[in-house]
Amino acid sequence: MEKEKTEGTGISRRNFIKTSATIGAAATITGFPAILRGAAPREIVIGSIQPVTGPIPDIGIAMQRTNKMAVDDINARGGIKSMGGAKIRLLLGDHEAKEEVARAAAERLIKEGAVCLVGPFLSGPAMAIATLAEQRNIPFVIDVAAMDAITAKGYKNVFRCFPKTELFMVSIGKFLDQIIKEKKVSIKRIVVSNVGDAFGRSQGAAFIKFVKDNKLPFEVVEHVEYPLGVKDLSAEVAKIKAAKPDVLFPVTRTGDAKLMLRELYKQRVELMGIISPGSPGWYEPDNIRDLDKLAYYVLDNVPWVNPKSTKFKDVNGRFEKMYPGQYLDTNSGWGYVGVQVIADALERAKSTDPDALREALRKTNFKDHPMVGGPVIFDSKGDNINATTALIQVLPDPKMDDRVKVVLPKEFAQAPYVFPWKQLWDR
Repeated sequence: MEKEKTEGTGISRRNFIKTSATIGAAATITGFPAILRGAAPREIVIGSIQPVTGPIPDIGIAMQRTNKMAVDDINARGGIKSMGGAKIRLLLGDHEAKEEVARAAAERLIKEGAVCLVGPFLSGPAMAIATLAEQRNIPFVIDVAAMDAITAKGYKNVFRCFPKTELFMVSIGKFLDQIIKEKKVSIKRIVVSNVGDAFGRSQGAAFIKFVKDNKLPFEVVEHVEYPLGVKDLSAEVAKIKAAKPDVLFPVTRTGDAKLMLRELYKQRVELMGIISPGSPGWYEPDNIRDLDKLAYYVLDNVPWVNPKSTKFKDVNGRFEKMYPGQYLDTNSGWGYVGVQVIADALERAKSTDPDALREALRKTNFKDHPMVGGPVIFDSKGDNINATTALIQVLPDPKMDDRVKVVLPKEFAQAPYVFPWKQLWDR
């Protein structure tokens, strides 16, 4: 339907797809005559694959926007100077949150000239693209996807900027220990819930294992799983309520996080709070606006922006002007960084040859980014050794776009955290 809107964007799906095609077509039109002009630098093609339709288009569109924003920034600074000022052209792909579609999209972009791939937000599609990139000998920089298994295979062409699941668990363990000690609270019973895609299952299982292996001072009394794109969580929330947890630890996507909070409110489920081991759904601008006070006090362990950095203030300020009502977050922030890392490697490689680009990526030491953590440096398996997380919380603020705050670690904190929370129906 022409009037059907893409969730959280205010634009129609048809118009978005038309716009995406226009971006690619316009770039091709401006790029092709460069051969005839002679003096103009050639273009370098990068393929961006994000979920711009399907169950999570709001995240995919935000990430595609920051992939494109990074390209525009690089080109505005003179392109890849070591290759005569060659400009980057971004080819767009949509994986629809489906692994087989992700592989097909990656194959198409490679055939259309992409020398490197970036994306794809979601671990299942990331694994599919990684397998293809290895087969085709094309470097692939993961901006957001956490599942450990993606890099555990030791693929030579795969590089991940984002933390893997194991690092999420190390961070949440430290944050939980700090909260329990500082607030002098006793947490005895917890419920873990997760969406049933590759990331959700991996993250949920990893957290349960972490609790048991480290003998944390509480018991997992229930584990609730549900499919990606679920439309009703009433039965699942009833199970959560029956388990009588002190704290709920959910791994969500944007749509199900919204459903869960509303159902917890409707069924009057008493909790000390919600603490996510690490997932989207709790910080996106559209969710914050739609949920209003219901979103307050949720804690989430995520690879967040560094709110005190000059780079963040610059990139976020321009992003907010370009897309009113949006702000740089975990996903869009790393979307920006992923392309910047590729450009940095291209500059040092002085070539688009896949072997030269891969070796340059292996030697990456990229400091000029807006995220929490040190320089992007890849280990032998392609994981960023300085990827880390912060604990964020949604707190009352007259300006909705300022409600998500870093609360731990204290060196990045914008506000003190609140725990236990005020019950949903008492706000």
